[in-house]
Amino acid sequence: MEAVSAKVILYDQSNIGTLEWPDTEYGQYACKYILPLLEHRAEHFIRNVRTRIEVVTVDGIPIPITINEQEYENTYVCSPYTHYVSYAREELSLLNNRLLEKGLTALLSGIGFLLRGAHFNRVVQVNNWLLSTNLYPDVSAEQLIAILDFLRQRFPGYALLFRSLNRETSGAAVTALSSYGCKLVPSRQIYLLQQPSPSKAKWLLKRDRALLDKQGYQIVGPGEIGAEDISRIVDLYELLYIHKYSKHNPMFTEAFIKLALDTGTLTLYGLRKDGRLDAAMGFFCRAGLMTAPLFGYDTTLPQSTGLYRMLSAVLIGLAEQNGHILHESSGVGQFKRNRGAVAAIEVSAVYDRYLPLRTRFSWSVLEKVLNRIGIPIIQKLKL
Repeated sequence: MEAVSAKVILYDQSNIGTLEWPDTEYGQYACKYILPLLEHRAEHFIRNVRTRIEVVTVDGIPIPITINEQEYENTYVCSPYTHYVSYAREELSLLNNRLLEKGLTALLSGIGFLLRGAHFNRVVQVNNWLLSTNLYPDVSAEQLIAILDFLRQRFPGYALLFRSLNRETSGAAVTALSSYGCKLVPSRQIYLLQQPSPSKAKWLLKRDRALLDKQGYQIVGPGEIGAEDISRIVDLYELLYIHKYSKHNPMFTEAFIKLALDTGTLTLYGLRKDGRLDAAMGFFCRAGLMTAPLFGYDTTLPQSTGLYRMLSAVLIGLAEQNGHILHESSGVGQFKRNRGAVAAIEVSAVYDRYLPLRTRFSWSVLEKVLNRIGIPIIQKLKL
């Protein structure tokens, strides 16, 4: 595909002061989110992130990029190695098949050795907000191609990566990037909830919402969550996403929650009982999509309390009110299917054509292994 004539400019700490942030809802959001990351460094807000952050504008629209060299212990939102090897190795236990787990562990070890030798983490990620799901602003496929054409000249020797793409919500971008020469490397199975929900799903959601009164919880939203709740929100998120799931998930700090609370970079909601916050989430909306990268609850309370069910019902209700498609990320597949969500395969578009042979070979091997082995297993087991 030929490069297009969109105007692309790169900003870093040396010239970020000259960037004129658009006077739009997205432009002001980007300003409030990105400037603190440049001022304080990313690890001030997400303690297991090591990356360099810069900003590209395409026709004046600002989009964050992250630049990495190695950082193999990084959270997966900046480290492809962590995503495809370290995190994947942890999730093999979900298969409940010891023989299959043993075989895939050996396969991942071999792939990991190959990837490290190929400088796999030398990568520039476009539209990377350091979150589990990076929703894209309202830019055209042609503008994404213009960014890609610009960055391949500016960052020779780096793979260029667009994460959080799928055919269902970003089909035009996927097609354009593939036509340009990007590999489409599967990353995970996600769940998308569109309205209206099937009758069975509506019944389940009604039952989930009824738990709020039964368990005595009050829904609290913006204006009802304050600075005194910040440390508790961090704890609730870590109980679920770090301690129960994986240390490779982003580890949000109190500074990140304070930024969300002060500027609205995430809209915070929670469940409170007897003055105590026992569940919390933070979501944002973009171009008709909504997702909640911050989600947690007190896992020390009995599962019968139903905190996950109640908090999920609140999130789904808010998506219905906004008229947005809810991007529910990955995991807990059966639960999400039962409540009307539909599975989709998320991919990363990777441009590596000008890189050394062993790096291109590594991405090709990964692409083939995931398409032929990884994705079929995930789909069969409905993970």
